[in-house]
Amino acid sequence: MQRTGQWHAHQTAGRRWPVACVSLEITQRCNLDCTLCYLSESAEAVRDFPLEEVFRRIDLILQHYGPGTDVQVSGGEPTLRRRDELVAIVRRLASLGLRASLFTNGIKAGRDLLAELSEAGLTDVAFHVDTTQRREGYASERELNSLRREYIERARGLPISVFFNTTVHADNFDDVPMLTAFFVAHADVVRFASFQLQAETGRGVLGARTEPINNDSVAERLRQGTALDDLRFNVLAAGHHECNRSAVLLVVNGHAHDAFADSAYVQRFMRETADVRIDRGTPWRSLRSLLAASLARPALAMAGLRWGLTLAWRLRRDLVAARGRVHKLTLFTHNFMDACALDAERIDACVFMAITQDGPLSMCAYNAQRDAYLLKPLQTSSGTWQPLRQGLAAAPATNPSVIATFPIKWLKGRSRAAALRAHQCKHLHQSIKRRHEPSLRSSLDRLRTDVPGGMLDAGRHPRCALAHGQGGRRRVGAGAGLAGQ
Repeated sequence: MQRTGQWHAHQTAGRRWPVACVSLEITQRCNLDCTLCYLSESAEAVRDFPLEEVFRRIDLILQHYGPGTDVQVSGGEPTLRRRDELVAIVRRLASLGLRASLFTNGIKAGRDLLAELSEAGLTDVAFHVDTTQRREGYASERELNSLRREYIERARGLPISVFFNTTVHADNFDDVPMLTAFFVAHADVVRFASFQLQAETGRGVLGARTEPINNDSVAERLRQGTALDDLRFNVLAAGHHECNRSAVLLVVNGHAHDAFADSAYVQRFMRETADVRIDRGTPWRSLRSLLAASLARPALAMAGLRWGLTLAWRLRRDLVAARGRVHKLTLFTHNFMDACALDAERIDACVFMAITQDGPLSMCAYNAQRDAYLLKPLQTSSGTWQPLRQGLAAAPATNPSVIATFPIKWLKGRSRAAALRAHQCKHLHQSIKRRHEPSLRSSLDRLRTDVPGGMLDAGRHPRCALAHGQGGRRRVGAGAGLAGQ
């Protein structure tokens, strides 16, 4: 943080925690085909890591960051993993004092599964719902709100926090205020709403975002959704300023209030209690930890009393109407980088890591070179484990023609679109040979120009000159962002 100029009075990284979160991918398979997806072209052909390897990576997380670290149990879609193995993974994380969060699209995450995972030690569930998923029967973000309500009710009453992830892109950019208002209205259950900006990485077909979509423009729409024109972002920073924005709300009587309006006190509290481990199991346990930390420091406790009284007076009407019920909601934006435009400074200051067989790596750096890790054979207690499905194990992991051999049911994103177009071309060509119709020849020519070159090239981004070493921004190599170097 010091090297990249991000070490300042309100930086939480290196004070409250060593890292924001670590992604533990337990499968590469998914039951959706999103138009924006960080998974690689080869993901559907990659077998699930052996449980032994997953446990080894959990141990690596603990060694690097210690107890209390937030670990995202993700994928792919993690609920496609065998249920007993998923439960065992969550139980292993909890037994080591790590905080396990399930990151899911919710399709298979029924209440019975959530209850079982909760008993095993799950602390949070993050539902990813947005229009990039092209869910049948839902044409807009507003229509998807009915699905969000269904997911909220699945988790209501369970001792886990509910998060929602939304990918922000051109088609739902103007829906951000509406979505923010929705999360405010359901803050009795929803505690965290993450808005993740479109990035050109992985296998998605949409590519790079348009210029107006950035942290600042999304933050402004979040303000609109809360009806708080002066809502403060990054009173407490998490990592690099260009990567993240966050704001914390207190929702009382359906109205949002800025919990960090007194930024000076909030920053002082964070600095003076940075060495205290906050119990975040439930809102009441969190509050109890914060109060205990304050009371152990008399001067801070007096400042906290003044802060609390001022806040209560500001919220007095809503507090009376709500009979004292207060809900906390965090709004967060994450500015993922394009695979071809990695900023080395941001990689160095990254607080969102992915755990690989070699250790933790910046998530953006990992997304830009996933196959370099995923297609590498692993050594286990039973011998060498091959990542590709049966019949593909002997193929060189870096062979560009490997994906071209996959059946179409394994293809998603750009490679699937290219394969479908190629299939359409083939049938159209056969029609031309049979009918000799000039109009069909013209259609064939148009289709051929629409098929992007290199779409079936394993591990590469077709529009990325950087990936081919042809210049561009500073290149970030395979080891960049590796903790402990």
